[in-house]
Amino acid sequence: MLWLYLLLFVPPILMILWRFLKGPDAANRILALDTLTVLFIALLALLALFHGRAIYLDVALVFALVGFAGVILFGRFLEKGV
Repeated sequence: MLWLYLLLFVPPILMILWRFLKGPDAANRILALDTLTVLFIALLALLALFHGRAIYLDVALVFALVGFAGVILFGRFLEKGV
């Protein structure tokens, strides 16, 4: 069952990676990076459910906080035009 869920994540990840690599501007790349972060957090939550390990949820929480801070920093960087 885990393999089915993982296979469902592959097409969106590939499409978002395409947007991240070939995005027309930096704002689209930042949005793609944020979306990849959300998908990675969802994958970590699935792994925590199927393996019964709570440490994956802790890693997902830290990754969510770091990802959020990164998007805010990139946004401010774009806003300033530096």
